[in-house]
Amino acid sequence: MSNEFDLEITVCHFPPGTSKWNKIEHRLFSFISKNWRGRPLVDRATIVNLISNTTTEQGLKIKGVVDKKIYKKGIIVKETELKSCNIKPHKFHGEWNYTIEPSYFLSKKI
Repeated sequence: MSNEFDLEITVCHFPPGTSKWNKIEHRLFSFISKNWRGRPLVDRATIVNLISNTTTEQGLKIKGVVDKKIYKKGIIVKETELKSCNIKPHKFHGEWNYTIEPSYFLSKKI
């Protein structure tokens, strides 16, 4: 995608376990739980509809959709393919935060 659109793509992940400190998630989870109360969660569509119809007292709204696409499992990225991605780790937690530059940057910097 970086090559296709000639873009630098910056990716930043929350480290494992940090969602428990995410204030937005906590503000929404209690309202989602109230919305679910007493309703059987029989399928994904029911769950997504209950989540999507949740609003907090402060007006936060949730949007959700069922992703029906089937994704291949067990795809292994070869080391050579990964190296061709031109991934530049950031100074702070480069394992979670990095920029993917178009591959032509590789030839320009050599």
